[in-house]
Amino acid sequence: MESSSQLTESKMMQVLEWGYEKAIQGLPGMESAEELAKRYLEKYDTVDEAIDTFINWQCAKCATSGFITGLGGLLTLPVAIPANISSVIFVQIRMIATIAKMRGYNLKDDQVKTLVFVALTGQAATDILKQAGITIGSKVGMNLIKKMPMKVIYQINKKVGFRLVTKFGQKGIINLGKLVPIVGGVIGGTVDTVGTLTVGKTAKKLFI
Repeated sequence: MESSSQLTESKMMQVLEWGYEKAIQGLPGMESAEELAKRYLEKYDTVDEAIDTFINWQCAKCATSGFITGLGGLLTLPVAIPANISSVIFVQIRMIATIAKMRGYNLKDDQVKTLVFVALTGQAATDILKQAGITIGSKVGMNLIKKMPMKVIYQINKKVGFRLVTKFGQKGIINLGKLVPIVGGVIGGTVDTVGTLTVGKTAKKLFI
């Protein structure tokens, strides 16, 4: 891999910001997080049922090779990182943001955006928030999150960036699924389904 494609914390944060913006705006032919949340809430009797069904649908869709290759124009990135990593990040950010929206959170809040980023780390999310004095899944914790000053948000984001660089930098993560050539490079045909399920469950626990 060329050095220009190496992952760094600052590149990771740029990609997270980019992915979040695209998840809220939506992409051509793809629903935004808000549209997905509305569709699932209208279809199911309870929020929990809507979230569980949505996570399962997302994981099933990620397992098909056509899903990632179909992202196509998605890959106009602000920085140079491997294409399949940016795709995984976008797919998972949109899933987490959809869950947050279903729970009634405002996706335009910086605190909510930071929580979406934290959920991306999966099992590491609890530790990252604990270091900031916040317990996942408690109303007290959520109240603290809503009042998080920008300084704390910055520190949490930095830890998230570091964790994700470590996560995606591990051997093998670059070669998820079959490699399928597309315009602008080579991209993994499928997203790590188990990882996506873990992230979805973390998001459900995080946004109460």
